Amino acid sequence: MNVIVFGLGYVGSVTAACLAARGHRVVGVDPEKIKVAALGSGRPPVIEPGLAELVAEAVERTALSAVESAHDRIAHADVSIVCVGTPSAANGSTDLNQLRRVIGEIGSALAGSDRPHTVVIRSTVPPGTVDGTVVPLLEETSGRRVGTGLEVAMCPEFLREGSSVADFFHPPMLVVGGSAAAAATVRELFGFLDCAVHAVSLRSAESIKFAGNAFHALKVAFTNELARLYRMLDVDSRQVMDVFVQDRQLNVSPAYLRPGFAFGGSCLPKDLRSLLYLARMNCVDLPVLDAVLASNEMLVRDVAERVLNGVDAHGGPSRRVALLGLSFKQQTDDLRESPNVALAEILLGKGLDVRIHDPIVNPARLSGTNLRYVQHRLPHLHRVLYDDVAEALDGAAVAVVGSTGADVAAAVAAARPPLVLDLDGRLGAEVESLAGYQGVGW
Repeated sequence: MNVIVFGLGYVGSVTAACLAARGHRVVGVDPEKIKVAALGSGRPPVIEPGLAELVAEAVERTALSAVESAHDRIAHADVSIVCVGTPSAANGSTDLNQLRRVIGEIGSALAGSDRPHTVVIRSTVPPGTVDGTVVPLLEETSGRRVGTGLEVAMCPEFLREGSSVADFFHPPMLVVGGSAAAAATVRELFGFLDCAVHAVSLRSAESIKFAGNAFHALKVAFTNELARLYRMLDVDSRQVMDVFVQDRQLNVSPAYLRPGFAFGGSCLPKDLRSLLYLARMNCVDLPVLDAVLASNEMLVRDVAERVLNGVDAHGGPSRRVALLGLSFKQQTDDLRESPNVALAEILLGKGLDVRIHDPIVNPARLSGTNLRYVQHRLPHLHRVLYDDVAEALDGAAVAVVGSTGADVAAAVAAARPPLVLDLDGRLGAEVESLAGYQGVGW
C-alpha cells in the first residue's frame, strides 16, 4: 500500500519504519525539519533498539521517505496513519490541536478526489473523538462523506518505549474500530502480524488504550504501596511479587476484570482492612488501597440511588423492588459482606417494599458467622425472601438482577419491569432488549 504516516515521534517513526520493512511504501510527515532530515538521510528521529537498522534499510530501498508536508501526496495514497501527539492540556484534558491540524490537512488534500482513502487514527484520543471531531472535520475539509470511499478507523498502538520495534511486530492483539470497509483495510495493512484481531466499535477502540495505561499505572502504584508497607514489616517485597505473578489463574489473569457489582465476601474486604490497619500502625500511607474500599462502597451507593430514582419514576404507591441475588457471589450462600445485603439494607431503610430471591440462599441452612452477619444486617430476611422468582418480580417497579440463571432471565423477560438494573451482564439478549434495561456499568 501507499501509506502516509503523520507524526515522526516514537509511535510514528516505529510505525513508518516497520510498515516499510514489511513491503509498504511509506512517507513520514512531520513539521519539524530536524526529524524529516534525519529520516531522509537514513537515521531514525528517535532512539529505539533495532530502529536504526530498519530505517537505513528502508530508506536505501526507497520504501521510506520523509517530508514536512504531504499535501500533494495524500490524494495518491491508500492510507493515512495519524500518530501525532495528544498531550495533556493545563486542565488535564487531551490537547487535540495537532490531530485537528493533520485531519484538516488530509481533508483539504482529498478535496476533489474520488480515490478510496482510509484514515487510521493511531494517536491516543478520548472516546468520541473520531465521531465527534475527526469525521466532521474530515468531511468538512474534503467535501466528501465518510463511508463512500472515504473511511476512518481507530487502531490503538501497544508500544513501549525501549522495546517498541519488538512490540510492533509481536503485539498482544490488533484492535480495530470502524466500518467493515475500514477494518478490512487495516487488516490488510497489518496482515503480516500474527496476533488476534478484535473488531470493536470506534468508542471501544478509543477506550482500550486508556484502560490499558490506567491499569499499568495502577499496577505500578499497587506494587510500590505494598513494598512501602512490607519494608516496614521486614518483608522482601521482591520475593512476594515474584511468587504473586506466578498465579496466572487469579492474579495475572482475566479474573475479576469484568464490569459488574461491588466485591464482598469473607476475604477481600477483611484483608484490605487488615493491610490498611498495618499501614496505619507503621505510619505508612497506602492511598491506592485505601481508595479501593471507598470506591467499592461508592458503587453500592450509586446503585441504591439509581434504584430509588427508578422507584420514584415508576413505583407508584407500592414502591416495590425485586432484588434477585443476595449472596456476594453466585452459586454460594455466603452472605458475609455481600454488597447485595448492603444494598437491601439501604433500600429497606428507605421504606421500599423489597422482595428478595436467591436460588441458593436458605435461611434455615445458614450457620456460624454467615448466619450472625445476616441476622445483624437483615434481621427480618425471612419476611422478604421469596422462593419463587416470578412472585418476587410481581408488581416490581425495579428489578435489580445479580443472579443470571436461565430461570431468572426468563422470569425477568416475562415480567418486563419498568427498570431492570443488571449487575452482572450475562442475562442475554432477550432481557437486554427490554425497554427499561440498564447495565450497572454499561
